[in-house]
Amino acid sequence: MFIFAPILFSLSFNNYDAIYNAILAFIGFSFIASSIYVINDWCDIEADKLHPKKKFRPLASGAVNRKEALILLIFLVFAGASVFLFILDNYKAAIVVLCYFILNLAYSLKLKQYAIIDITIVALCYVIRVFVGGLVTGIMLTHWLIIMTFLGALLIVLGKRKHDVAIYEETGRQMRKSITGYNSDFLTAIIMIVTAVTIVAYIMYTISPQVVERNGEYLYLTSLFVGVGLLRYLQVLFLDKGGDNPTKLFLKDKFLYISFLLWLVSFILISYLKVF
Repeated sequence: MFIFAPILFSLSFNNYDAIYNAILAFIGFSFIASSIYVINDWCDIEADKLHPKKKFRPLASGAVNRKEALILLIFLVFAGASVFLFILDNYKAAIVVLCYFILNLAYSLKLKQYAIIDITIVALCYVIRVFVGGLVTGIMLTHWLIIMTFLGALLIVLGKRKHDVAIYEETGRQMRKSITGYNSDFLTAIIMIVTAVTIVAYIMYTISPQVVERNGEYLYLTSLFVGVGLLRYLQVLFLDKGGDNPTKLFLKDKFLYISFLLWLVSFILISYLKVF
C-alpha cells in the first residue's frame, strides 16, 4: 500500500492514469515481495520451527515442501518482472524493483544476522516501495514523505524485534542471529527516540511551505491523530506485549484503526477545503 502514498499525499485522486499505474505496480510488487518471503522462509526453516507462531508457516510446518516453494518462487519473480517490464513498460521502476530484490536476497542470506543493519534494510525496503509508487505515477516525492516512511517503517520493525527479544529473554530461544545484538533496554530507548522524531517529522511536513501551499495551513491539526496512534502503538508494545504482527495489529486493534481513519478523513477534508 506504500506504493499509493505519492497519490494520497499529492492529492492526485483525479489522475486516473496514475491510479491505474499504481494498481498495476501494487500487483507486480506484491509478486516480487511474496517471492522474497518464500526465500526468507526457506532460509529460516529451522529457526521458524522453534518460534511459537512462525512454526506454523508453510515451509516450517511441512505443509509446503522445498520443490513446491521453488516453483512458486520462480512464478512470482517472473510474474512480478513481467508487470513492470511489459505491462507498465517502466524500466526505471523495474531497476528499482530489481535493487529491492537484490537487497532482500542479501538480507535473507546474510545481512539479517547483523543487528541494526537488519532493521535498517527492512525500513529501506518500505522507502523503495514509495519510490516505485513515485516512478510509476510520475509524482515527485518530497523529502519529508521519504523521511516519514523510513521512520514509520523503522518503528514497526523495532516493535517486531522487541517481541523477539521478549521471547529470547523468557525462553532462551534465539529466533534470529541478530537478536543477541539487542535487549529490552536498548530497543526501548531506540523506540522512544524514533517515535519522537516521527512525530516531529510529520509536524514539520504539515507546516512546510510546499505542503501549506498545496494542502492548506491547517493540515498540522492532523498531527493529533498521528500522535494518538503512535501512543496507542507504544501501549500495545509495552503493556500488551504485542507488535509481532503489525498488519494484524492494525486490522484488529479498533483504537489504531479508528485513529488512522480519523487521520485519513481529516487529511483529505482539510486538503480539499483548501482546494475548493
